[in-house]
Amino acid sequence: MSLEGKPAPDFQLQGSDGTLHALKDYAGKLLVLYFYPRDNTPGCTSEAIGFAKLKPQFDELGATVVGVSKDSLKSHEKFICAYELTFPLLSDPDSAVMTAYGAFGEKVQYGKTTMGTIRSTVVISPEGVVLKHWAKVPKAAEHPDKVLEFVKSLPK
Repeated sequence: MSLEGKPAPDFQLQGSDGTLHALKDYAGKLLVLYFYPRDNTPGCTSEAIGFAKLKPQFDELGATVVGVSKDSLKSHEKFICAYELTFPLLSDPDSAVMTAYGAFGEKVQYGKTTMGTIRSTVVISPEGVVLKHWAKVPKAAEHPDKVLEFVKSLPK
């Protein structure tokens, strides 16, 4: 299911920065919302570090980066401190927002079909429309660069 060209599903989630984040808070801004399975796991860590490293470039382009997982705010806090992450992580404990974005569902892991978080990313326009949807991210470490390339390609 691709969300491209559709209004971004509304959300309201607690952030690691102590504030409640809602889609409406990003009105007028470009938002990179990335969904990942778990704090402190190899793929999720390399992806988060990649986004943190590129954050100054995203900032220059007027794009805000935010990560979302099922992890608790306490887990997010440890993850942020351990890897000096420079953007907020949101907690979606019941997976409602991830489900709305197609980031939670059936996935195959080690040959077994399970329910869980599907690594994915959306870029949301200042008007709240999904401009790009990576429904499945195959290589977590390389993904932040691909997102930055896409954001750079947008008309100014």
